[in-house]
Amino acid sequence: MTQPLPPLNGLRAFEAAARHGSFTRAADELHVTQTAISHQIRKLEEELGVRLFVRTPGAVHLTPSAEAYRAAVHDAFDHLRAATAKLLGTDGRRALRVSTTPSFASTWLVPRLAGFQAEHPEINVEISTSMSLVDFRREEVDMAIRYGRGTWPGLRATWLLSDDIFPVCTPTLAARLRTPSDLAGQRLIAISTYRDMWHRWLTAAGQPSELADHATVFDMPILAIQAALGGMGVALVQGPLVEAELASGRLVVPFGLQLPSEMGFYIVAPEPHADRPEIALLRAWLLDHAHA
Repeated sequence: MTQPLPPLNGLRAFEAAARHGSFTRAADELHVTQTAISHQIRKLEEELGVRLFVRTPGAVHLTPSAEAYRAAVHDAFDHLRAATAKLLGTDGRRALRVSTTPSFASTWLVPRLAGFQAEHPEINVEISTSMSLVDFRREEVDMAIRYGRGTWPGLRATWLLSDDIFPVCTPTLAARLRTPSDLAGQRLIAISTYRDMWHRWLTAAGQPSELADHATVFDMPILAIQAALGGMGVALVQGPLVEAELASGRLVVPFGLQLPSEMGFYIVAPEPHADRPEIALLRAWLLDHAHA
């Protein structure tokens, strides 16, 4: 006997409320009242005989049994949208929403993305950038490229790139730097998220770490890279973010000392849908290009 489907309106309300973590925000998205969302979800819970949300003052939270159901319902709506697009004669392209940091997107990911789109025109990659970690439960994001140690509960993390850190500058400035001691007369450029790395690098190079105390600090790597390109000084950066500048010769590495990092860049996706075809295709493509 075929299992009857739950009411579609209830499923839409559930998916939106689970994604936002809020009945009110789900109501705004679906253009109905918060009371209507609450009523539809209550009917869905009665139909299924399963409690889906724990309601607390000012917030709602998924029950453990509803977590896996949310991912399945989200995927089902994605498939329905794709099937509808095909039925109506649109191009049938599947959207793949990817989140990463502004610096990684602009320096590494976006310059390579045209190759993936040429190989897979049926997948429309949408890039969003943020300095904050994406919340897959509340944001419409399918996969992300994160910087860290690869340990995020509930996510499948696949190592993409190592993260050695070293100084870079223009060739003109590098000509005046024979040894690390010459940094004493230069402006150092740091990134706020790992500002202490300059102290570590200088110590490893046998130089006073206090040289980094008056560094010019930027909150994003891409800004530090731009400052180095403009000749402002010597920037301490993550290797993957300056590949293009080093290959073109616009930036050079004045000293051979590199700091290996315990962290790196990882491809992550929620475990329940980490093997979706679009996610698997982009993951494999990124790994091929990173390892090449």
